[in-house]
Amino acid sequence: MINDIIKDSKSRMEKSVEALKSQLSKVRTGRAHPSILDNIMVPYYGADTPLRQVANVSIEDARTLSLTVFDKSIVAAVEKAIITSDLGLNPMSAGTNIRIPLPPLTEERRRDLVKLVKAEAEQGRVSVRNIRRDANNDLKSLLKDKDITEDEERRAADEVQKLTDSFVKRIDDVLADKEKELMEV
Repeated sequence: MINDIIKDSKSRMEKSVEALKSQLSKVRTGRAHPSILDNIMVPYYGADTPLRQVANVSIEDARTLSLTVFDKSIVAAVEKAIITSDLGLNPMSAGTNIRIPLPPLTEERRRDLVKLVKAEAEQGRVSVRNIRRDANNDLKSLLKDKDITEDEERRAADEVQKLTDSFVKRIDDVLADKEKELMEV
């Protein structure tokens, strides 16, 4: 029972770290990367559709993304969705192709992105701590039902705490890497 709780906590904490990495990959650094457009939704036949489902995104060079829109009738909608996103991008279209030059990041924008990244990392830490709380509650309920002894509960809680500390450290490492990447000129 205790091993199941710890194993479940560990897998959930792994997922939290992976979710954080996924979120951070969408934060723009100095290089062009297709994932920065992942959160953009395009109105398509009355429904908001992810950009990747209506266009092929590729990297033209280090500072330019290229989109090939599948349906010529929505090129203007794709352009508008990119402009209205909070990414500060200015697309240029030619037929069904849209080029998106990425402007170099200013020092102020880099600092804003670092704040955003720190907030995402804090969300990851909170998620890991919530998993720890759930595991400790499960252990307490086992103790209350007299399925385990107080010593076993205390040892298991210590193990859950060590697990939590290791995952918080991993989140801090991911954050440090992303900050370093953002502040590179």
